[in-house]
Amino acid sequence: MYFKQILDERCGCASYLVAARKSHEAAIVDPSLDTAQYDALLRERDFRLRYVIDTHVHADHVSGARELRTKHAAELCLHESARVAYRFRPLKDGEELALGQLRLRVVHTPGHRPELISILIVNPPRSPEPSMVLTGDSLLVGDVGRPDFGGGDAAVQYESLTRLLRLPDWVAVFPGHFEGPCGKGMCGRPSTTIGFERLYNPLARLDRGAFVSTLTDGVPARPLNMTAIEATNRGLADMPWAMLTATPAVREIDVNALETRPPDAVVLDVREPEEYAHGHVPGVINLPQADLASRLDEVPRDRPVLTLCERGIRSLRAAQFLIQMGIEQVASVKGGTAAWRAASKAVAVGDTSVEKPRVSESEWAHAGAVSYRI
Repeated sequence: MYFKQILDERCGCASYLVAARKSHEAAIVDPSLDTAQYDALLRERDFRLRYVIDTHVHADHVSGARELRTKHAAELCLHESARVAYRFRPLKDGEELALGQLRLRVVHTPGHRPELISILIVNPPRSPEPSMVLTGDSLLVGDVGRPDFGGGDAAVQYESLTRLLRLPDWVAVFPGHFEGPCGKGMCGRPSTTIGFERLYNPLARLDRGAFVSTLTDGVPARPLNMTAIEATNRGLADMPWAMLTATPAVREIDVNALETRPPDAVVLDVREPEEYAHGHVPGVINLPQADLASRLDEVPRDRPVLTLCERGIRSLRAAQFLIQMGIEQVASVKGGTAAWRAASKAVAVGDTSVEKPRVSESEWAHAGAVSYRI
């Protein structure tokens, strides 16, 4: 057996190439948008790509699965419940994909997403038991995948985690993420074992009620450009450019400079609508980072744009994306809304039950001319 984990440091994702050395048949699991790296590896090893498998419809990075299928005439596989607009081989729980002497056994592990699967790798000539499991975004190192990206269910996820933790201690765990927004408590290691997670993953020691409460506590912050990325992965849009592929330097300003900004500057609060409604800098526009790419035409290119979030992390990435898209007059507010509150500056509140509509031209004009102290 040949096995390779491929890490994407920019988005914190992991993809995998599994191959049978004798038959030279290969499978790639959760491929990233950069498919050239897989092409090179297949050529170098003289492997023939038979399967491309997405463990689920990804919401934080664009998949390269369809491109690999086209290039290599491979089968594109997802769980049978996946809701996408393109053809794929539907996989069922317990189904096995033959890869030379290897067997890739499908385990349906919903919770993070309804269609999420894990893949047990079995090498029968060596052992009848699985030696590895690719867990996608179900079981992470020290954490589990968030159930709030759309269609997830924490109670269902508890059952999936319990099912995975019944595997033997020795089974090596290779998750779909090692860092990033998918989980709050990932330790950063790219792999672990079932035995270690059963003993030391804090979520694995919780009963059902505490598990659900922990995973549903707080306002979920959806990943940057999630709306466009998920639509692209479902085949409903073609926006691969929504991926943040560069890390340009971003000018940062403090909250005092935010307060005294030029009158034509537009401030984008990239937090979730509920966060915004519970307290925001007066006069700013709420445009969640998850919707930034799909609403890019609303961002002016001829005026200064300032990005703002809770503590400055999301706003920095949003600013990097805007710069990547050619918007030059961009700065991020250091310390975010938390620093604004800490400086005892006035905040405004709004109705959390009303969805924020698309920003009109009049709102942009108002945002640039409003007085910023009450």
